[in-house]
Amino acid sequence: MGIFVGSVYGNSQHVAEEVSAILTSSGFMVDVLLDPSVSVVSDVSSLLFITSTTGEGDIPPNLEFFIHDLREQRIKLENKPFALVALGDSSYGDSYCGAGKKIFSLLTELRADAIAEMLEVDACETLEPEIKVVSWIKTIMTKFQ
Repeated sequence: MGIFVGSVYGNSQHVAEEVSAILTSSGFMVDVLLDPSVSVVSDVSSLLFITSTTGEGDIPPNLEFFIHDLREQRIKLENKPFALVALGDSSYGDSYCGAGKKIFSLLTELRADAIAEMLEVDACETLEPEIKVVSWIKTIMTKFQ
């Protein structure tokens, strides 16, 4: 399983590390990917994205080229299970969780198999997003198999 992390200040990375520990202890082979290339997509059995949003609903710089390459190269993701966690701040209005929404839409367009609806975690309501995300992962992780 690949955990694709979009992070500017490290919050998403911290959440991904917590999720990775839970999945690893449950028997999953996990790679946390901070600067992935498109070639890694064929090497992983499933995709988990944990991303923040930057600017006005933009994808964090460390994932920007990866997402661009997925879109431009029309990478085939048919039947590859995926889930997505979007970290955001609802005080930003329309751009709230914008990166997650863009990535979810692209993965769906490339025919990846969403195993759950996108989880939105609002910084205005949740001071420790890893608690909410780990709890959510525990409810869906069997769908990755």
